[in-house]
Amino acid sequence: MNIRVVIVDDEPLARLAVKVRLARRSAFELVGEFGDGASAYEGIVALKPDLVFVDVEMPGKTGLDVLAALPPAQRPMAILLTAYDGFALQAFELAALDYLLKPVDDERFDEALDRAQQAFPYRGQGRAAASALPAVRSFSVRIGSRTVLVPVAEVERIEADGDYATLHANGKTWLVRERLHNLAMRLDPRQFHRVHRSSIVRLDMIAELCSLTNRDALLRLRDGSVLRASRSYMPALAEALQHLNRKPE
Repeated sequence: MNIRVVIVDDEPLARLAVKVRLARRSAFELVGEFGDGASAYEGIVALKPDLVFVDVEMPGKTGLDVLAALPPAQRPMAILLTAYDGFALQAFELAALDYLLKPVDDERFDEALDRAQQAFPYRGQGRAAASALPAVRSFSVRIGSRTVLVPVAEVERIEADGDYATLHANGKTWLVRERLHNLAMRLDPRQFHRVHRSSIVRLDMIAELCSLTNRDALLRLRDGSVLRASRSYMPALAEALQHLNRKPE
């Protein structure tokens, strides 16, 4: 079954960019596109798409207004598109699937589509269904004739290495045969976040975040390592760090 998609953006070229990328993925079917919030709301109600790409800022009714006006049970999976990085909290409150900063690169776009495909079978089953998604508890690492289990709780960061990923845990490194984007989908987002196309970090390992002029950031970890966080991942990372540091009431 194809995932039925609607695109909402007041810029025709932006809609075209999404359409061209969607056409490369046979699992997705475009069923409508809208250039303003009012028609988008009516179209979503009528078409009942599974997924909507929605521009956050539009004249009149914004993309966030459109999503907020829909009852949660009728709200499609949403991937937000924006040129600004100040909407992470609203995206979190509306349970948006992903949050992409314009201009969106192909790898980030594909990652968002991968997330939609993984979430699609659980759509409409409530947040409790999310717990049914497979979660990594430990990594099996082959060393010669031995298999070593590395607990996720000991992993501090993960870096891409082609078709493999390198785990950094307790001063040791381990190589696992799995692509980084697959691991990013299976790790608990309350504990781990992808900060770059080539790296995932455990949130409580971040000791310092230094913003750069291009909206990237440098992360200093508690073990002294320094990693670059790209602007595409910064909104979700900032929101995750806020929730990590928020004291329960």
